[in-house]
Amino acid sequence: MLKLFYAGDTCALASHIALEDAGAEYDVVRLDFRTKDQHKPEYLAINPKGRVPALVTDYGVLTETPAILAFVAQSFPSAGLAPTADPFAFARVQAFNSYLCSTVHVAHAHRTRGYRWADDPAAIEEMRRKVPAAVGECFDLIERDMIEGPWVMGDVYTVCDPYLFTLAQWLEADGVDPARLPKIEDHRRRMSERPTVRKALAEEMGAAQL
Repeated sequence: MLKLFYAGDTCALASHIALEDAGAEYDVVRLDFRTKDQHKPEYLAINPKGRVPALVTDYGVLTETPAILAFVAQSFPSAGLAPTADPFAFARVQAFNSYLCSTVHVAHAHRTRGYRWADDPAAIEEMRRKVPAAVGECFDLIERDMIEGPWVMGDVYTVCDPYLFTLAQWLEADGVDPARLPKIEDHRRRMSERPTVRKALAEEMGAAQL
């Protein structure tokens, strides 16, 4: 049985949705960042990075969203979540998800996690001030050159889609007006209508209220 460790309003939502898309049998464990569950010994024994997501599998523990999404797609090929039989097409999926992980998410993190890069309050505030421009530039590039439509990779839904949806949920808080991103806004709307997305969101919201 797969077990996903996640926290609310984090990138772990992408893996949660992908597991639903795949029709996988899995359990979820919610971590509360307010009480620093991610730094407790029990969780650090699972993921020494102290971050989410972490996916416990029969083979071991996986971390990092692109790796988890690739694992889910390859483990449940009948779900058709990635073109795993085509090396180049699969590499394009990996390239998109790597960009979200290494660039877009990092730009976003400067709003709430500036302490990772600086100690000076003025420097942290300057990073926060830069977030709307930095995140906006990332999404402008995705809108202009990367999302093919109607899904990220064109006509076929892939594991790129829950990942983009997850990060696009933070646009308003990051100071980016989604009205300037019509393709991404349409993508957010269609994703929010998918039953698997609604189920994952409802499960995370329900757990938050317990």
